[in-house]
Amino acid sequence: MLGATLGAKDYMERVCREIQRLDMGQVERFSDLIEQAYHAGRFVFICGNGGSGSNASHLCEDLAKCTLRDFENQKRLKVLSLTDNTAWIMAVANDISYENIFLEQLKNLASPGDLLLAISGSGNSPNILKAVEWANRNAMTTVGITGFGGGKLQALAQHNLHVGIDDMGIVESLHQVVFHWIIDDIYRRISGPATVTSTGAK
Repeated sequence: MLGATLGAKDYMERVCREIQRLDMGQVERFSDLIEQAYHAGRFVFICGNGGSGSNASHLCEDLAKCTLRDFENQKRLKVLSLTDNTAWIMAVANDISYENIFLEQLKNLASPGDLLLAISGSGNSPNILKAVEWANRNAMTTVGITGFGGGKLQALAQHNLHVGIDDMGIVESLHQVVFHWIIDDIYRRISGPATVTSTGAK
């Protein structure tokens, strides 16, 4: 908890430095995979625990709504957050195991070629790892969205978005910063203008 030892200015400066350290190749590949799922008519599933679960819900809502220009006629992105089916999660956790809450939903809903966005700040959440293992075995595309050292998820997922800082609050915040750019970029790709302005472009 860096905020417990840093003043406001130092904390914000650290956040800015961590943003500069992000791998833009990973960020852009993330957007590529969502666009590919959209054009192929594949489902995008998202999962996470705690704050990452909230980020999963938020990303799902934004991908579904904020990437659209024409709400009446436009093709929709198929996207679902596995964190939001509360009764199913509680039933699986109670009757089987909390480690299976995302895996069992994928067994019901997922098909080969679908995309799984798996968020775990530590990279070691057992329910995330089990979902990704199953997705890999069943011909899905997987993205591990991690912090800290990346944990087991970074090696297990086919693609990654990594925020390499040992502070969960900053990890979750930077994930959300990236997600908001992804939303805008997907809007540009499927709904918006044909060109995008980059401040660094010549």
